[in-house]
Amino acid sequence: MEIVLTIDVGHPPLHPEIVESELEEKLLKVHNSSSLCIMKIIHGQSGSTKNIVRNWAYNKHRRLRGIIYGENYSIFNGATQEMRNEVGQFSDIDLESSNGGITIIWVK
Repeated sequence: MEIVLTIDVGHPPLHPEIVESELEEKLLKVHNSSSLCIMKIIHGQSGSTKNIVRNWAYNKHRRLRGIIYGENYSIFNGATQEMRNEVGQFSDIDLESSNGGITIIWVK
């Protein structure tokens, strides 16, 4: 049973309105899922797409359990520990990689 929905909005880069629309659609999908609870968003290391994703997440923070920037996605990060303790341990190549090109969103 999958708990992580991976969304790549950085390859190729998309128009800002399309990025936000895609994120809204996927957020609804995760909210309505019985198993999905995490969105892993691939947006690239820098640029406007990264800013759009992180601003979108910040604006939605009241509807989310947590937002973890890829550069902080570590077992030593409190938010990461809390999320992984609650949803269970799962394989993720980006854990401990300090990957600024992703953002992890804990939806529920």
